[in-house]
Amino acid sequence: MTVREIQDEILRLKKEKDIYILAHAYQKQSVLEIADAVGDSYGLSVHASQCSHQGVLMCGVRFMAETCKILCPDKKVWLANPMAGCPMAQQLDLEGLKKLKALYPGFTVVAYINTTALLKTGCDVCVTSASAEKICRALDSDHILFIPDPNLGHYVAQKIPEKTFAFYDGGCPRHKVATKDHVLKARSLHPNALLLVHPECIPQVTELADYVGSTTGIMDYAKKSTAREFVIGTENSIVEHLQFAHPDKKFYPLSSELTCMDMQLTTLMDIYNCLKGNGGEEIQLPENVIEKAGACIRRMIQLGG
Repeated sequence: MTVREIQDEILRLKKEKDIYILAHAYQKQSVLEIADAVGDSYGLSVHASQCSHQGVLMCGVRFMAETCKILCPDKKVWLANPMAGCPMAQQLDLEGLKKLKALYPGFTVVAYINTTALLKTGCDVCVTSASAEKICRALDSDHILFIPDPNLGHYVAQKIPEKTFAFYDGGCPRHKVATKDHVLKARSLHPNALLLVHPECIPQVTELADYVGSTTGIMDYAKKSTAREFVIGTENSIVEHLQFAHPDKKFYPLSSELTCMDMQLTTLMDIYNCLKGNGGEEIQLPENVIEKAGACIRRMIQLGG
């Protein structure tokens, strides 16, 4: 089968089986083309909760599928490739969080959405890269324990100096590889390009950026900007997607190492096989996890909009 033939069969099967396909923006272009909704992890979960379909198929990583299941427990939710995880989401468990809480008594625990459903049960509120600053400002507490990404946490803390932050020593292994040297090299190769980076990058990189924001924020900025060239400091699939969306502009990767292998695991055949009932994994979560993690996520929706 050709790529187009597989895509056509996926489009037929999802309609036949009443399944809504979600694709994170870091997925391959061929996957985005057959999705019903494309976006970041939070946006996709909202789409899942609002759709009328019987089932939801997540083309992304495990914590995203878990979040979908939490927000729509009455639907069947599948992860297209069961091996697709998130290293950052696995960095901290409940026992580790318990020890952190003991070190910072009275601190409100703010969890980046890139965490497991089980870990969310021990947290007060979730945030995304787009909503983190707004939610941390809105919290009654002036003492915040931000987990697990210290880079996003430090970026938010700089925006809210009146509050006290504590951090866990984790972070996205991919975004952390980008360095000041990468920025300097990119500037020398593309002197007219704007640097757009994700706040999961280390401070030495975000401090040099022309724009810092979420994946969707980066894409919106590039769309609306009158500039013609951009260096992209997030997962490298975004470079390709922006090239497709804006062929009149030029986009360059900040580093060849900014490629998430977990995100790139999902293939069209994974989706096809899942729809045929021969692949993927249905996400199952205990009711108490859905309830407790759901409270954390719903508070994010309440405070972040």
